[in-house]
Amino acid sequence: MAIFKWFLLEWSNTGCMNNARIHHKAFLLTNGKVLVTGGYADSDILHSAELYDPLKETWATTGSMNNPRYGHTVSVLTNGKVLVTGGHNDTDTLNSAELYDAGTETWKAISSMDKARYYHTASVLTNGKVLVTGGLRNDAILNSTELYDPLTETWTTTGSMNNPRFDHTVSLLTNGKALAAGGVGNIQELNSAELYDSLTETWTTTGSMNNTRYYHTASVLKKWKKTWTTTGSMNYARSVHTASLITNGKVLVTGGYDNMGIVNSAELY
Repeated sequence: MAIFKWFLLEWSNTGCMNNARIHHKAFLLTNGKVLVTGGYADSDILHSAELYDPLKETWATTGSMNNPRYGHTVSVLTNGKVLVTGGHNDTDTLNSAELYDAGTETWKAISSMDKARYYHTASVLTNGKVLVTGGLRNDAILNSTELYDPLTETWTTTGSMNNPRFDHTVSLLTNGKALAAGGVGNIQELNSAELYDSLTETWTTTGSMNNTRYYHTASVLKKWKKTWTTTGSMNYARSVHTASLITNGKVLVTGGYDNMGIVNSAELY
């Protein structure tokens, strides 16, 4: 006789961070802990970082970044180290980059990007390099892109996107190409999309989304097509939210803003 077990999905409180922060970054490390970096609280730009241990449900401070920053990116490299790029310190846009070593819990400054940028993207490609795209430099919207090589710890410029954009998404597809979609351009919000080929280091335009959008999310599902199609709408309109692909193939969407303010709702696709 088959035995069926039903599991109740619910939210529960866990330990609080040591610092309140918004516009920060959180990333799952290869050791299973979650690294939270930067952001700002009240009028302070933070360079502090902390670790969440899911087994103990506790937070612990770890080494601080060399530079306070928000609007930056965090990427876990194939060697297990964490790359932080760019951001803003409330005075100027940053081109600095640094590496976090989870073994020693320390940060090391590395060579800077060619362009200062924030609200950009950083994606680890199948060849191990990190593709950084677009973003803002002060008031200028960028279409430039560059590559970080973890083996040499150096940056090189690569092909520029067809459209300048920030607050966009870049998704690494199963064919190895990277899909940039949406964001804000020089005139208005975008629905355009384009593909980056790491072999030729070039971008080509592809089909546009049905809706313009920014502050959105993009998740690569197990099955995908080369065209855009509308699907079921979320139960709640939201922006500046998060979307996480979980092991059962569903997508968990949490938080963000709606017309009334900050929301704590979550839903599954």
